[in-house]
Amino acid sequence: MKLGILSCGPNSYSTRRLKEAALKRGHQVRVLNTLKFAIDLQKGSPDLYYQRKPLSHYDAVLPRIGASITYYGTAVVRQCQEMDIFCANTAHGIINSRDKLRSLQILSRHNIGIPRTTFVRDKKDVLPAIERVGGAPVIIKLIEGTQGIGVLLAETISAAESIIELLQSQKQNVLIQKFVAESKGKDIRAFVVGDRVVAAMRRVAQGQEFRSNVHRGGVAEAVDLPDDYAETAVRAAQILGLRVAGVDMLEGKSGPQIMEVNSSPGLEGIETSTGLDVAGAVIDYISAQVDFPEIDIRQRLTISKGYGVSEIYVPDGSNFVGKSIEATKLSEQDINVLTLHRGNKVIPNPKASRILEADDKLLCYGKMESMRAMVPVKTRRRRRPTVQELNTNVVGASADVDWQSVDNA
Repeated sequence: MKLGILSCGPNSYSTRRLKEAALKRGHQVRVLNTLKFAIDLQKGSPDLYYQRKPLSHYDAVLPRIGASITYYGTAVVRQCQEMDIFCANTAHGIINSRDKLRSLQILSRHNIGIPRTTFVRDKKDVLPAIERVGGAPVIIKLIEGTQGIGVLLAETISAAESIIELLQSQKQNVLIQKFVAESKGKDIRAFVVGDRVVAAMRRVAQGQEFRSNVHRGGVAEAVDLPDDYAETAVRAAQILGLRVAGVDMLEGKSGPQIMEVNSSPGLEGIETSTGLDVAGAVIDYISAQVDFPEIDIRQRLTISKGYGVSEIYVPDGSNFVGKSIEATKLSEQDINVLTLHRGNKVIPNPKASRILEADDKLLCYGKMESMRAMVPVKTRRRRRPTVQELNTNVVGASADVDWQSVDNA
């Protein structure tokens, strides 16, 4: 495999470790300065130049895009995607995670724990917003910020008002977030690669500092994640469209609370605290994807006219819950279940006797007319959902389901 690591810091710990891990496994690897690219566009031929020369062939790229170059960095990643180079993280996933408000908006639609958060602009809305998240103390965050920069704790309502007013006067957009008291001064960083957590650590703030980031002096220790924390971390990364991510979670009374999902997680703290070869896990994953890429159903599956592939989501409370796949009578409507997704497990060609559970997802192939017939009249009148819009509410004849059209031949 020939791998390009997109990084403006070739001597940083993370970049060096990733390069070492790739070389150790016999891969060709080069660190490419993201800002040294030129993007060329012409009809039918997207191209990249690096240091004024055409970019040679690469099997994969691993983006390490800093917050200060998000726009240009994601443009380079997007161009790599258009050139059919495998990208460990896509431009879309990086953009989703980089904006704290955007990422929480996406996660809030799913059954993922997040701290109560509000975003306001009008000065008159500040006090009601603070009350809605539970009152003081509250966390105030800049929408864009890394390594704990732009995260403040306001102990009183008057302090929160003053901080927000000051930041807004400087044209800064801020989030007001519930302070999770039981998790004060500590959080968990789960390092997600593909569909699993390869390492996890608990970060603990020191002294009077409430931020637990290692860059703020926090101390890290290895931790064995409970299943619900691991599943939450993997789901959050996947929902945002990331294959490699650092997922930061608070330990709340009701379970894991997602604080942030980082698309360029550092390796030093987690490798030092756990003693695990996290860089190696990342390289192994990329190599496996290059050797055995995921099938793009839309491009590689020949579909007869009138047939397509759709995803059926089984929400909590659905009549499908507790029934076998056979009992749903999907097959009688010419709808065949290809794969069952349950949490971070993938069950290909599930048996008809398999009992469905809440939050299961069924990847199905069948007659599009039958799938459309499951949609009630009032839903049909709305505009047709795009591929990017997940979990559009659909009510079946015998069950409440959500579906996402992937193809329509």
